[in-house]
Amino acid sequence: MRELAVYSEIVPYYDALEKIRACRPSGIILSGGPNSVCREGSPSLPPEFFELGIPVLGICYGFQLLAKCLGGKTIPGGDRREFGKAMAVVHEAGVLFKNLPEQFQVWMSHGDRVERIPPGFKILAKSGELNAAAADESKKIWGLQFHPEVAHTPHGKEILENFLTVACGCKQNWTVTSFIASTVESIKTRVGSESAICALSGGVDSTVAALLVHEAVGDRLTCVFVNNGLLRKNEFDTVLENYRQRLHLKVQGVDASARFLALLEGVEDPEKKRKIIGKEFIRVFEEEARKVGNPPFLVQGTLYPDVIESVSVRGPSAVIKSHHNVGGLPEEMHLKLIEPLRELFKDEVRKVGETLGMDQRFVHRHPFPGPGLAVRILGSVTAERLSVLREADAIVQQEIESAGLLQQLWQAFAVLLPVQSVGVMGDDRTYENVAALRIVTSLDGMTADWAKIPYKVIERIANRIVNEVRGINRVVYDVTSKPPGTIEWE
Repeated sequence: MRELAVYSEIVPYYDALEKIRACRPSGIILSGGPNSVCREGSPSLPPEFFELGIPVLGICYGFQLLAKCLGGKTIPGGDRREFGKAMAVVHEAGVLFKNLPEQFQVWMSHGDRVERIPPGFKILAKSGELNAAAADESKKIWGLQFHPEVAHTPHGKEILENFLTVACGCKQNWTVTSFIASTVESIKTRVGSESAICALSGGVDSTVAALLVHEAVGDRLTCVFVNNGLLRKNEFDTVLENYRQRLHLKVQGVDASARFLALLEGVEDPEKKRKIIGKEFIRVFEEEARKVGNPPFLVQGTLYPDVIESVSVRGPSAVIKSHHNVGGLPEEMHLKLIEPLRELFKDEVRKVGETLGMDQRFVHRHPFPGPGLAVRILGSVTAERLSVLREADAIVQQEIESAGLLQQLWQAFAVLLPVQSVGVMGDDRTYENVAALRIVTSLDGMTADWAKIPYKVIERIANRIVNEVRGINRVVYDVTSKPPGTIEWE
């Protein structure tokens, strides 16, 4: 909605009716979710919800819920589930598909399906034999089985824009500039005359967060960039120099690599890794805060996908993995968090960065996980395995940049697997590690597809890794989309 310049808020279903009655929004969207409407106790809505007279769009679970609540029928998917790309064939354009082709690609992610639409509804589109969209336009209610909000539904924005402007009558006047102004003002009010310390990671999220807070409090912000021993090759020195020379932020570097690696010794479970790293990050920042006069606030570049995947904070979304800066935080903290980007997605953050005049090399830097290479080494993390992965990862970065693919891709990296395979080098038998290449395209990180980069680039990367990195004798390419996979392996 925000990409289409319409202000929106997210509320959990159990609070929805009260909030809707209080603010009378122009429209309501019922989101997808991990539950099944066929299961007892799954999230639902009271009958009076559908008597409010406000336009409603149900997406995936939301569509299935509409069918169940309004007299249709939703059934378990069985062997007719849909995950990934599908084709929607339009039967009747109506409001949603106005000016769209008669068939177009959509992104599906569902097990249950709407077997029978409610009385008064019409089928708008099908995917094969399955109902892909339906509506009762007289009651201003629409349902989509596919996800229009993701990049892999190419006409999704047009569908949503039709709902917003035609069905709801919304004005498209919410902008990045207005977000920056309101956020800076909010930070000024909250911080007052106090000071803050910012956790910089080198990525676009924490950098944009730092710039927003710097706009609000100026030199009362001290930024800290921590070497946790899990960074890429030469990253600590390179990033520090860029911050100081290009962004002119007050930054101090802290080498805490030894303490992080000691805590991770022998730890194989990815959730434990994330929690250990998250907790230790906070401890390091608390120590650094004491050195600069104990500022009461800690700034983090937390994004909304971090929140969604880590904790059920705004309703019953499933925990996918604990991000080190959300689910990995310790229970007891001596710093109060400022997270100015907590409600934004990555593409929105990049727009904020560009509007703030941030250097393009920061704006388009590929996402790098807070736990760093620890979650790209499957199994235990050691100095030796880190060294092997750093060299392999450096080759991936060099070849992607050399091929001019950097801005076309969401992420490109190597994963070190706890698997050894037989190889032959110079007539000698080898028995060494396997590396997986993970290269994906995405818009916001919530969904992703494996990148169909030229074979010659993959070939160069694989040849260089096997020839130049001792300890790896086989390279494989990950061709899994998200969903069902995640971008990171851990």
